[in-house]
Formats: sequence, structure tokens, C-alpha cells
Amino acid sequence: MKRHACMLALALAGFTAACLGQKVPLDGEFDLAKKSRPETRYFRQETVVFHFSPDGAAKGSETYRMTLKCIPAEAPPGSDDQAPARSDERCICGRFEIRRGENPFLEIPSMRDWTYIFRRTPGGMDEEGRVFGVPHDHFTALKDATGQNLMPDMAYAVYNSFIDFHGFCYVFAEPVAGGKGIQDLHRIGDRIIHAAAFTEPPVHVGDMIKPGSTFKNGEVSLTFKGLSRKQGKTCALVGFDSGESSFKMLLEPMPGMAMQAVGRSHYFGDIYLDLKTGNTLHVDLGEVVATEASLPMPPNKINEIVERKLTIRAISQEEYESGI
Repeated sequence: MKRHACMLALALAGFTAACLGQKVPLDGEFDLAKKSRPETRYFRQETVVFHFSPDGAAKGSETYRMTLKCIPAEAPPGSDDQAPARSDERCICGRFEIRRGENPFLEIPSMRDWTYIFRRTPGGMDEEGRVFGVPHDHFTALKDATGQNLMPDMAYAVYNSFIDFHGFCYVFAEPVAGGKGIQDLHRIGDRIIHAAAFTEPPVHVGDMIKPGSTFKNGEVSLTFKGLSRKQGKTCALVGFDSGESSFKMLLEPMPGMAMQAVGRSHYFGDIYLDLKTGNTLHVDLGEVVATEASLPMPPNKINEIVERKLTIRAISQEEYESGI
């Protein structure tokens, strides 16, 4: 009887692996840090933001979506597919569109074909104190296709779309030098506290969000959940969880009007890594945020609950060039 049970278990394991497109030992070790030679990649990202009052009443929503092209630096001569050099990348935003509530999407014209250099630096800051090297000045006077100025919170959300992208597709999905990272996940079920845990990066942007504004991560963790399929490819399914995080933002929405917003955040989700190339194919994220803004005039304090849902998907060059 025991023999038949063992044979059945082995058969089921083999069947499961075969369904995933290749025969892999599910109880074996995996190299999630393996990266193929850098290549140009294309992505589509969408973030939906829902606003609620403290009593749960819906207050509206916005949707932000963009396409992005990431062009790697040239690999040095002699590098191989298993250990390529990964350095700065030139990123091009094909299009960026926003939607208020259920209204039609409107493009932000100044974002079309906007180019910047993504910087892989220790701690994620460049020499000018910018997160991932993303410039600030481009986000200070954004207008939609009708010529309407974006409110500061929406302009910040546009900027933060790029921070989200690099955080989930690069910081969490690539090896970390000198700290715990995805390279330390070897077996299904492994869990590590990521090097980003308890860090407090700045979040100031231009004149909208003042210096001294920070986001403090909680106990950020990565968990190797198992194997899955995306876009016809076998993937490692890696979960991430921020733990209990917090933030403080110093704002000046108009000259002479100083405000402060403080709150708590908890974000979590999954990354699908192509087992063959190590590239990110898909990211799902959910986040719940509680905020209290202090105003210099009545009502003096405003409380709000925000829910965010984000999806990042690798796409083909043809999809990128066809727009959103």
C-alpha cells in the first residue's frame, strides 16, 4: 500500500512538472538570480487608485497607465549569457494616459517618448539624491491632452509610476549586492527579509513634495511560493510583502500654503520570473494606505483611505509600438 502511495505521489509530481512545460524537480534548488544577456524589453503598466472616506464611502478613483521601453547598456566583450553585466538602462515612456473616474482616458502629451536613465546604484539613489535616477523636473507642470493642469497628487502619482516599476521589476526581481535579495531564494517555500526592509528613502519631487518627505518600509520580505505559467513560459512565483510601512510628506500645493500628510501603508503582491531568462514577465500588487493631512485652515485635518491595484506586464515590441 505504501509503495502504491509513493508511486502515485511521484506520478503526480511528474504530471505537475510536465504541465508546467518542463520536467523539473519541484523539491530541488532553483537559481532565481540567473539572468540572460541584457536585451531591450517592453512593458505595459496600469495602476488604479480608489479613494474612500474613513466611514468606507467611495470618493472616486483614477487610473494611470503607460508603456515603457528599457534599453540596456552594451554588455562588455567576453561576457556570457549566464553572468552578464547589468548597468544603467535608457528607458523610454511610449505613452502615458490617465482617467478620472469613468471618464475617457486622456494622454499626457509631454510624457510621450520621454527618456531618462535608470541608475543601478547602492541604496537606489544617484549622486543628485534622486531615486533610481528618475528626474524630478519633468513632473512639476504636467497637463493632460485638454490642457488642464494635473493636481499635485495626480502629478506625483505619475512620477511614482516609474518608481513602482523599477522597484518591483528590478529591486525585488534582481540580485542585491551586499544584502539579502532574490539570489537567496533557492527552494520553494524559502522566505527572506529583503535588503530594502526598514529603509527610509526620500520621496520629495520638485516643488510639490518638499525635502524631508520620506517613506519608511516595514519588514519587507520575499517568498518563493512555487512555479506558475505566464505567456506560455514556466515562471518562478515570488511573493513580496512590505510589512507595516509608514510615510511623512511635506507639501506646498500653492505658494505659502504648507501642509503635512502622514500615514501607514501595506503593499503586497507577486512577481512572475521567467525561469529560463530571469526576466520579469508579470507583476501584481495591492496596497492599502491610511492618510491624515494637516491643513493650515478648517477643517484642519482630512483623513482618507486609499486602495491601489497595480499590474505590470511584459509585452512585445509590436504591442509597444501600437500604443496603449
